[in-house]
Amino acid sequence: MTNELDSMCGVSDEELTERLKAAIRIEDEERWIKGEPVAKYDIENRRAYLEFPDGRRQYAN
Repeated sequence: MTNELDSMCGVSDEELTERLKAAIRIEDEERWIKGEPVAKYDIENRRAYLEFPDGRRQYAN
C-alpha cells in the first residue's frame, strides 16, 4: 500500500516501520549508556514500567 508521501519519497511503509524501530532501539541504547531508565512493557502483567541500568523496575501507577 502506497500513499502520496511514499510515492514522493520512494520509501515503503515497511521501510519506514523498520527505520522507526531502529531509531527507538538506538535511543534506548543511548539512554542505557547514560544511566537513564528505559521505558518498557511487561506483557504478562500488562503494565508499563521503567527499567534502570541496575536492573530495577519501576511500574507505572
